[in-house]
Amino acid sequence: MAISKKAGKKTAPKSGGATKVAKADWKEGFKKKQAGVSDMTLLTTIDDNNINGNLQKRWTSGEIYTYIGGVLISVNPFKDLGIYTDETLQKYKGKNRLEVPPHVFSIAESAYYNMNAYHENQCVIISGESGAGKTEAAKRIMQYIAAVSGGEDGSIQEIKDMVLATNPLLESFGCAKTLRNNNSSRHGKYLEIMFNTHGEPIGAQITNYLLEKGRVVGQLENERNFHIFYQFTKAASDEQREQFGLQGPETYNYTTRSKCLDVQDINDSNDYADTLNAMRIIGLSDEEQNEIFRMLAVILWLGNVAFEEMDDGNSAISDTGITDFIAYLIEVDPAMVQKALTSRVVETQRGGRRGSVYDVPLNPAQATAGRDALAKAIYNNLFEWIVSRINVSMKARSASAQVIGILDIFGFEIFEDNSFEQLCINYVNEKLQQIFIELTLKTEQEEYVREQIKWTPIKYFNNKIVCDLIEERKPPGIFAALNDACATAHADPAAADNSFVQRTAMLSSNAHFEARGSQFLVRHYAGDVMYNIVGMTDKNKDALVKDLFDLVGSSGNQFLQTLFSDRPDPSSKKRPPTAGDRIKASAGALVDNLMKAQPSYIRTIKPNQNRSPSEYDTKAILHQIKYLGLQENIRVRRAGFAYRNTFEKMVERFYLLSPSTSYAGEYTWQGDAKSGCEQILKDTGIAKDEWQMGVTKAFIKNPETLFALETMRDRYWHNMAARIQRAWRNYWRYKNECARRIQRFWKNNKEALEYAKVRDYGHQVLAGRKERRRYSLLSYRRFLGDYLDVNGKNIVGSDLRSACGLGTEQATFSSKVQILVSKFGRSSKLSPRFLVVTAKAVYIVATSQKDGQIQTSLERKIPLVTIKSISMSNLRDDWLALNCNASEEGDPILHCYFKTELTANLLTLTQASISVLIGPSIEYAKKKDKKAQIQFVRDETIAKDDLYKSHVVHVPSGEPPSSTSRPAARRKPGIVRPITQGKLLRAGGPSDKGKTSRPKPAAQPLPGKSAQFTAVRPTPVAPPKSAPSPPTRNSVPPPPPPPPKEPEVELYKAKFAFEGQEGEISLKKDDTVELVEKDDNGWWLVRKDGQEGWAPNNYLELVPPKPKAAPAARSPPPRPPPPPSAPLAVFAAPVPASASKPTVSVRSLAADASAKPVAVFPGLVPSNGSAAPWKKPAAVSANGSSSSTPASSRPSSSLGVKPPPPVATKPKPVPPPVASKPSGGKPPPKPPIPTAPRAGAGAAPPKISKPSAPAGQMDLAAALAKRAQKIADE
Repeated sequence: MAISKKAGKKTAPKSGGATKVAKADWKEGFKKKQAGVSDMTLLTTIDDNNINGNLQKRWTSGEIYTYIGGVLISVNPFKDLGIYTDETLQKYKGKNRLEVPPHVFSIAESAYYNMNAYHENQCVIISGESGAGKTEAAKRIMQYIAAVSGGEDGSIQEIKDMVLATNPLLESFGCAKTLRNNNSSRHGKYLEIMFNTHGEPIGAQITNYLLEKGRVVGQLENERNFHIFYQFTKAASDEQREQFGLQGPETYNYTTRSKCLDVQDINDSNDYADTLNAMRIIGLSDEEQNEIFRMLAVILWLGNVAFEEMDDGNSAISDTGITDFIAYLIEVDPAMVQKALTSRVVETQRGGRRGSVYDVPLNPAQATAGRDALAKAIYNNLFEWIVSRINVSMKARSASAQVIGILDIFGFEIFEDNSFEQLCINYVNEKLQQIFIELTLKTEQEEYVREQIKWTPIKYFNNKIVCDLIEERKPPGIFAALNDACATAHADPAAADNSFVQRTAMLSSNAHFEARGSQFLVRHYAGDVMYNIVGMTDKNKDALVKDLFDLVGSSGNQFLQTLFSDRPDPSSKKRPPTAGDRIKASAGALVDNLMKAQPSYIRTIKPNQNRSPSEYDTKAILHQIKYLGLQENIRVRRAGFAYRNTFEKMVERFYLLSPSTSYAGEYTWQGDAKSGCEQILKDTGIAKDEWQMGVTKAFIKNPETLFALETMRDRYWHNMAARIQRAWRNYWRYKNECARRIQRFWKNNKEALEYAKVRDYGHQVLAGRKERRRYSLLSYRRFLGDYLDVNGKNIVGSDLRSACGLGTEQATFSSKVQILVSKFGRSSKLSPRFLVVTAKAVYIVATSQKDGQIQTSLERKIPLVTIKSISMSNLRDDWLALNCNASEEGDPILHCYFKTELTANLLTLTQASISVLIGPSIEYAKKKDKKAQIQFVRDETIAKDDLYKSHVVHVPSGEPPSSTSRPAARRKPGIVRPITQGKLLRAGGPSDKGKTSRPKPAAQPLPGKSAQFTAVRPTPVAPPKSAPSPPTRNSVPPPPPPPPKEPEVELYKAKFAFEGQEGEISLKKDDTVELVEKDDNGWWLVRKDGQEGWAPNNYLELVPPKPKAAPAARSPPPRPPPPPSAPLAVFAAPVPASASKPTVSVRSLAADASAKPVAVFPGLVPSNGSAAPWKKPAAVSANGSSSSTPASSRPSSSLGVKPPPPVATKPKPVPPPVASKPSGGKPPPKPPIPTAPRAGAGAAPPKISKPSAPAGQMDLAAALAKRAQKIADE
């Protein structure tokens, strides 16, 4: 069952429906076909030929990267494929290796992701022979990490720039052209990038390994010296040329011996500019840069110092001008330079005592060797100073959390003439191969056995025997034999070489070593290599003679002094470390660093020796496949487990994926880490054959499984955020829908109230003086005012507004009316008009027809200030006259159905300055000085409205003048529509029927973590229970416990039909269901016929419970014996503890300020929400008594400290003792009625008034107080 995108909910296809099949895309036929397989663990047949064939297919099609599980195989294309652009880089950001094609960026992304996710140091080990592309791979990893590691801080960006700047700087000083590679690393470096807890780079450190300093003084034909010499001599500035006497590279012996000054695809001038820019980014000052180039000039000029043999066989300098210039550069006396290069000081010793000192001249060969040793020492120390200076600039800016290391070191080398340098390089490669074997083959298989994992062992070659052959002391290895030879024959290099030849005979017992005279053969993992012994012991000593050290010590150049700051002490008898000792120590430290990190591997392959982009040398590649152990790697990868980690780490990483181990992001598993880990793997739906549980670790077979777990974990927080967002949006939709309903209801009622106010004002205007029409008293009759929509966009209203010239003025009333028009020689007649009222005037508008067109024109405008009164009859007619000031046009007589509303509107606009005249007739001005009258006669023969004829209006009877509007009619009960705009999430989001929300479990500390970081709620401690007192003679036995109550199940009936979806229950109308759980979000969990599901609560109504039979009366307890006679006041006296009832532990309760008042007795409800009057606390007097009234005046409480007296014999009434009255003669006032505190405390408490009892009920508090007062007065 697949995991859906909805919060990890499992979805299954609906049964009965057709399965939806994705439509085929015709574009798939045009996609680029994949060459071979991208992961060679998928090869059907595993052998070297099939591996080679797959690599060849991919390399030919331009796909140079291939996987073996998590190991990247890279075949050098010897051309630019355009696959390292920023666009390509972004495609690999945040992706696991199965989502994108194989690439070095994917390895970098995996290392960076694992560092952030698992908080473990990472390293990338790049191995392969020279020219296979190791340096390029290291540069691309640095490029990727700098691009994706984020950080807006300026210091973080500065570190990124420095890390990238180390590439051109160290390539210039540490790389050179060889026969196999135009940019071969002639040194090894391990770059460690330090990150903070946010995954941002905060610093870096470079460790340098074994610079090939012999290249400074000599190279093979068609090779070159280090790049910096050619960059400097070709592109130096004029100032530098003048200062250092610099000329072209063809001038110097150290750059011309190999007869190769230029290299294809390398521009020395451009690279020199990049080198200077890198120095600036690293932070090298101008003075430091100048001193670096001064040392390069010294080395170049030292190479041009030539020696000639004199008659006595000693050497002499051919051109002293060169040595004089060197003396100028290093700031020493020229004679000292000549003496140091042509002679040596020898001191004899006799019996441990100091003897004579002699100056021994050197022959030309010895002088040349000394000159070259000085040049190599200066360059080697200069390179190490540059590396240390880079480390100072890239020092960590803050505390480092994790590290990613990138190892770029020289590849395995086999030349025609292999010497000490090749032995050291191949030894380091053997150590790296040993790490690879330890971590991928040997350690893995040993771990399977230790963890009791089912596993098929794989045979492999362990090269530890070769490493021991080179580095061991007992029995002595090659390095130990070299050191012994150097110690016994230190004066003569030839004698030391012969001594070493004799010692190699002892190594012949090792199967991987073979002595052959002046040569010896070592069978490395990458092949057999023949080493030449001549000069090997002298290279191993790697020390300058005392005369050259003295020359450097006398220099006035402080920078040169800094380069040789660790000069050996001549008085020390301790043997200085040899080159073999140093490389062995460096390799050991490198291995230790790599073993502390989680490794990623890049195995580089060189397709041909000619650097051709089209030549594929099958024989050479088969050899590399064999010594890289790719076949064994594939077999181990296919048979083993891709990922393993401790139970604690697994639980810490993936506990979110199981509802059994997490709740709302908190770890809740209460078992051990192993069971928790197993539960997680089960709950995520991973097949059992994909993982195994070891003794201390969990093993996952395929990386796809791990990637699936990581994807689920990444999606967890997204799903949680989406669920919160969805619930929040639903809440707001629900809230808005509720608000809209409330607003709609209020708007309707608010408008009705406003209309009702205007209508009531109309009733007040008429003041019961005029009969009313029945339809004007209807409950839904509203005074709308603008009936013609003059203020709106109606066509008629727009025409009226235009005719009246209202502009922006608003109409307060508009309606159709009829006006009484009188014509000469004829009786008056009603004519239709439009009436518009504004805040300033009354407009009468007429319409006429002209040329077939209807025209609307203003007939009369009457300003409101000119209206003195309004005349109406006292009958139910619709006539009224606007009595204006003397006007030529007279007073208008209107027939308007909305006469009451019009009158109320005019009075409102004029602040009731218009008089309303109501009588049996209407008197009006027909002309300016001509008065007229209209009489009104009651006539029941009129069927509708009224009838006008000759100034007489016949009107039928109407409603009485005192009539008012009818009360609002009761609305019909409408259909209760559920709110579906924002149907809230169900509690817990159940997807299965019958599933209820579980209670929140307590958070637990993660395994291996301290519990102090987990919030643990304190467990409440129950108060100690007091021991019950032994029952006394007068004690009443406790009543028997009541029978257990039957569980009351609330039944609900469905008001409407409801079609349920997944997790919901379908209902028909009138179905009866049981309530299981109520939720505040509008959904209830109900049960019907044994099936549970969710239903909306507004579809349900409560079924009233059936009346229960009255319980049988309990037999009364036995009566206690009567107490001794005593006055009644004694019953209120305090009772000693010994005579009290058994102590009952009383639980303290906190008052609820928002609690509703509860009716204690039927019909007696405290009107102010206070406590019942008889439960009020009594006022405490000054003498400590707890009552202000006699004890006998209070009703007995069920919580009294003594049982009631027996009822057998009723004693005669004894008058209670009367307490002495306090001074003043008046009883103390009643205590105030206690009230529960209200929310919003902080304001002053309001004055409490005496509560009044509801109508028809007795005020119990008043009755009790009255009774107490009466008794006290007696």
